[in-house]
Amino acid sequence: MRKALIVIMAAMTMCLGCAGNSNRAVVAMDCPMPSERSSEYLLGPGDTLNIVVWENTALSVVVPVRPDGKISTPLIDDMQASGKTPSQLSQDMEAVLAEYLRTPEVSVIVTGQGAANQIQIVGEVVNPQALSYRDGLNLLDLVVSVGGMTEFAAGNRANLIRQTEIGQIECQVRIKDLMSGDMSQNIEIYPGDVLVVPETRF
Repeated sequence: MRKALIVIMAAMTMCLGCAGNSNRAVVAMDCPMPSERSSEYLLGPGDTLNIVVWENTALSVVVPVRPDGKISTPLIDDMQASGKTPSQLSQDMEAVLAEYLRTPEVSVIVTGQGAANQIQIVGEVVNPQALSYRDGLNLLDLVVSVGGMTEFAAGNRANLIRQTEIGQIECQVRIKDLMSGDMSQNIEIYPGDVLVVPETRF
């Protein structure tokens, strides 16, 4: 398992190096918002949606957001879903269904999240994994969710990798200090973030 994690971290390091001058490192408190991010959940490829058309079970279905960012449901073909909020998609679907139904009411419920809306935690943590995003998620939530750090972790050298308007950013987070009560390190987490916890240098 440790060898696999080392390979993953090495691959990430190579990718960061390929980014060239667009790569920047900042401290936790200066970590910028991700690109094209609103305060609401944005749908992405791989998400699973429960589409409920009020009082019309024949049109109510569970569908995935395809890799091209679109969905298809009865009476609606190839509608763009990726990048929209669930409420925006509901309104767009209601506009199309209005051609067939009288005052349609559509609800869009996210029942599964794709990779675009997940957070990856790798390196020296107890249970490296991908976590589903939820509103208000912060760094401490991530650390708790993966069972904390291993005895080999260099918590104060951890990095949060984020895509922003100015390119890929490395936010330097001090998890050991956070666990000791430094809440300035407890930054907000967004979909697509990657937390990398390196091994202690012996």
